[in-house]
Amino acid sequence: MSLDIPLSVPNLSKDILENVEECIETGWVSTGGKFIIEFEEKTAQYVGVDETVGVQSGTAGLHVGYRLLGVEAGDEVIVPTVTFIATVNPIKYLGAHPVFIDCDDSLNMDLDKLEEFLENNCEMTEKGLRNKESGRIIKALCVVHVFGNPINMEKVMEIAKKYDLKVVEDAAESLGSFYTEGKYEGEHTGTIGDLGVFSFNANKILTTGGGGMIIANDNELLERARFLLAQAKTDPLYYKHDKIGYNYRLTNIAAAFGTEQIDRIENFIETKKENYNLYKQEIESIEGLELLDFNEGTRPNYWFYSVIVGEDKYGIDRDELLAKLNKIGIQTRPLWGLMNDQKPFKDCVAYKIEKARYYVNNLINIPCSTNLTKKQVLEVVEKLKEFKR
Repeated sequence: MSLDIPLSVPNLSKDILENVEECIETGWVSTGGKFIIEFEEKTAQYVGVDETVGVQSGTAGLHVGYRLLGVEAGDEVIVPTVTFIATVNPIKYLGAHPVFIDCDDSLNMDLDKLEEFLENNCEMTEKGLRNKESGRIIKALCVVHVFGNPINMEKVMEIAKKYDLKVVEDAAESLGSFYTEGKYEGEHTGTIGDLGVFSFNANKILTTGGGGMIIANDNELLERARFLLAQAKTDPLYYKHDKIGYNYRLTNIAAAFGTEQIDRIENFIETKKENYNLYKQEIESIEGLELLDFNEGTRPNYWFYSVIVGEDKYGIDRDELLAKLNKIGIQTRPLWGLMNDQKPFKDCVAYKIEKARYYVNNLINIPCSTNLTKKQVLEVVEKLKEFKR
């Protein structure tokens, strides 16, 4: 009998229907309407910034974000090798090149290796930081808060300042995560770098079906984003365009979902935290399995739960466990394939990719939806115990 426990699915309420009906009745279903403004304002208030700008997807937000920060054809952008490909593709859209850095044990970018790469492999020039291996100028650094786990932004910003790099926070997975200690105590992921991006894809902690949000403390930067998102139209009456723009605006009907969803985000996070702690308690008794921790000094959103499979003690390897769980209806997934191994990026610079290979071979993500019940958590744990040899 299939258990039918999905990995990460939306938690939708019929309360959304009232908003959707209003969109239909008024005809405001596209890229204008009151729900866009309301959702942007609610998101800004939640994460503690003045303004945000809604976009069609997190990928669209990153594309525009890299461009706003000056990334051009022939430049380089430093990125983690452990991320979803949406972090990296927009760099190529602009004709630029990613440079890949290994992960640490939090799955986030290894900042020690980043410093080592910048110190040993780069040099400052009149045009900016130059990669001695490729000869290209490095314009920006993009960090990802992998699975909602906040990276050490104090160190990120110190490194960026030293080497004059713009900082993009890919916070697609980390809406609701913030720092509880240090320089950025109380500040949310996505709000600290030069620009941040959230995603509202269906598997994220809240969803608008698709959609995303650009965040920046520089309101002029956000105004430039709005201009590019609306096809760079300088005269809306006579359709004059001075630059190449994009059709990347968030739709009103998507925002109609978001305004209801963001009101529930703290409840979503509380459920995720409770389920994570239950998994943690139960999995500790299973020799050969380890549930990864979140970083100290942070309040994560507990978006994904990652389990390391130690074949020697567990008795079967990660791939066999993955197959067994999926076969009985417990949806589990491995870590993304490393970015420097992807065919479009094979020729890009990759610096000492070592630890990431361990995690890509030994990690599974287990069910973590915000409507996951304690009964389902225990059913997953029961199967993890049953499959141990």
